[in-house]
Amino acid sequence: MTQNVGLNQAQMDFLRLLAHFTTEEEVKELNDVVCKYYAQKIDEEMDRLWEEGKWTDEMIEETLHEHLRTPYNA
Repeated sequence: MTQNVGLNQAQMDFLRLLAHFTTEEEVKELNDVVCKYYAQKIDEEMDRLWEEGKWTDEMIEETLHEHLRTPYNA
């Protein structure tokens, strides 16, 4: 069970920002900006891992063929 500890300062600031949005379109645009931000962060981290040799072509191939589905017994 998780404990609810309230919102941190960054979360409160974000909620205050959302108060200025009045349309669904504005919220969608903000969502797109946030998604692009995190996509950029992921790209930067993957580049760092690649440069450090912690991510390779072989690892990509292994990931492509990895079976991640949970087996269910009928």
